[in-house]
Amino acid sequence: MDLRNVIFAIALSFAVLFGWSVIFESPQVNEQKTSQQNESYQKTDGQNSDAPSVNVENKKVPNISRQDAIRSGKRIKFENDNVKGSIALKGALIDDIVFKKYKSKLNSDERVTYLNPADTDEGYFVETGWASSNIDKISLPTAKTLWKVKGNNKLSVSNPVIMEWDNNSGLIFRKKIELDDKFLFKITQEIQNKSSEIVELYPYAQITRNQKPVLEAGSMSGTMILHDGFIGVFNEDLQEYDYDDIKDKKKEHNAESGWLGITDKYWITALVPEKNQSFKGEFVYKDSFKANYILNKPVVVQPSSSKTSGTKVFIAAKEVKVIDGYAESESINKFDLTIDWGWLYFLTKPLFFIINYLFELTKNFGIAIILVTAAVRLLFFPLANYSFRSMAKMKILQPELLRLKELHKEDKTKLQQEMMALYKREKVNPLSGCLPILIQIPFFFAIYKMLLISLEMRHQPFFGWIKDLSAQDPTSIFNIFGLIPWDPPSFLIIGAWPIMMGATMYLQQKLNPTPPDPIQAKIFMFFPLFLTIILAPFPSGLVVYWTINNILTIAQQWVIMRTTTVKTK
Repeated sequence: MDLRNVIFAIALSFAVLFGWSVIFESPQVNEQKTSQQNESYQKTDGQNSDAPSVNVENKKVPNISRQDAIRSGKRIKFENDNVKGSIALKGALIDDIVFKKYKSKLNSDERVTYLNPADTDEGYFVETGWASSNIDKISLPTAKTLWKVKGNNKLSVSNPVIMEWDNNSGLIFRKKIELDDKFLFKITQEIQNKSSEIVELYPYAQITRNQKPVLEAGSMSGTMILHDGFIGVFNEDLQEYDYDDIKDKKKEHNAESGWLGITDKYWITALVPEKNQSFKGEFVYKDSFKANYILNKPVVVQPSSSKTSGTKVFIAAKEVKVIDGYAESESINKFDLTIDWGWLYFLTKPLFFIINYLFELTKNFGIAIILVTAAVRLLFFPLANYSFRSMAKMKILQPELLRLKELHKEDKTKLQQEMMALYKREKVNPLSGCLPILIQIPFFFAIYKMLLISLEMRHQPFFGWIKDLSAQDPTSIFNIFGLIPWDPPSFLIIGAWPIMMGATMYLQQKLNPTPPDPIQAKIFMFFPLFLTIILAPFPSGLVVYWTINNILTIAQQWVIMRTTTVKTK
C-alpha cells in the first residue's frame, strides 16, 4: 500500500466531510436509529411515570416587536456583572436577557440578546409551574397568570425576589427567584395549602423556543461538526437531537438524575431538576420547540401546611471555566458537555486549557494558536522525521522503481521480487510513514474542534486584516484583497490566509514522491486548490493553524530530504 494513497485517502475524506458540512446541511441522524434508541429509553430508562404531561400547546398571538412586548406589562428587572434583563410578572417568565460581555457583531456596541418574549417571532423563554392529574378541580397558575411582587422588586446578587399568586380556592403559590454573580437562576416554588383537602401537584420547568434560530454564516452549527438544538444528560447518558429530529417525533426520557436544555454554538439554556428526584424529560414540537421536565412523584401538601420544590435555570455563555465551575459547585453530572467537545474529548479539552493559558500570557489568540501549532509539531518531531525520511527515500527511489516497472512490465512476479529486493537493500518500508501520520490525525481534529467551539476565541483579533479569528478571512482574491471597490458574493470570498494555506500545501506536496499513476498525479495537482476553496469559509483561526503547520512541516521535510541518500544499482 503506497503511503501517498494513504495520505490521499485521509485528506480526501477530511475534505469531503468538512466540505459537505460547509456547503450543504449535514445529513440528519438516521430516523430509524433514533426511534429505536428512543423506544429503548422509554422501556428501560428509570421507572414509568404517572406524572401528567407538561402543557405544550401554543396559542397563536399577534406578533409584536421585542421592545413593545417588554413594555406591554409589568416586569422585575435583574442585573449582575454578566447579564441583565427582566422577568415578566405575567406568567413569571424569564424572557428577556442580554449577555453584557459579548457583542452581537464585531463592529457593534449592541450586546447579545438571548431570550425574547413569547409573542415575538424569536420568542425564547423559561417558565416554571405546577401540573395536576386532576386539573378540573384545581386552579393552577398558567402563562397568563399575573403574579404580585412581595417586597423587593429588583433581582440582583444576594437580593432575591418573591412573587405570589392566590387561586382564591385555598392555595397560595409563591416563587422565590435568586440570581448568582454569573448565569444561574435558582427558583424555589412553594405551595401553601389553606384548604381542607390534601393537594398533590407535580412541579415542572420548561424552555420554549418559537422557531429554529437563524445561524450566522460559517457558524457550522447544526452540522455533524457542531451540535446545536436539544441536549440532555439522563442518568449517565448524553442525548443530543437536532430541531428536525424533534419536529419528526417527540423524545421522552425517564431518569433518576440529570439535566436538559437547548444549546447553541456559544450559548446554553438548561434546566436542572431538584436533586434526588426522578423526573420525565421531554423534547417536543407543537407550534414551537420545547424542552421540559416534570417530577415523577407529586408534591403532597397537607391542609394547613406548605411544601416547596426547587429548580436551577442556566442561561449562560459557554465559558469553559464557568461551565466547569458550575458542574463542580452544583454537582451536575456531565454538565461540561454543554460545550460540544466532540468524540475526542480527552484531547480537545486539554488542548483548550493549553491554548487559553498561552492566550493569557500573550494576550493574542492568534499567537497562542501558532505556539500550540509549534508545540504539536515538536511533540511529533521524532515521528515526523521517521515519516519524512521514508518519503524522502521513496522519492529518491522513484526513477529506479520506474525503471524496474518498464523492465519487468510483462512479468509482475519478477517486478514484485525486484521491488522487494530494492526496498530491503535500501532499508525502506513503503508503509513506514503511515503510522506517524495516522497518530497525528486525532490531534489535528482535536485542535480543529477546539478552535471551532471556543467562545473565548470569538471576536478575538490577530494581526492586520484579521479582526475576528472565529470568522472567515474577510478579504478576497476576486477584488484583489480590497483594492477593487467591489464586494464579491460569499462563495467568492477566498481570503489571503486561505491562499497562503493553499500555497504552502502545494509546496509541501512538491516535496513528496510523485504518484506513478498519471490520473492520481493530476488529482494531487488540483488538491491544494480544492482544499483552499473548501476551507476558505472556515474560521480564520483554523486557517492560520493549518498554514503555520504547513510551513513548519515544509521546513522539517526539506531538511530531511537534503540529508537523506540511498544507494542504488
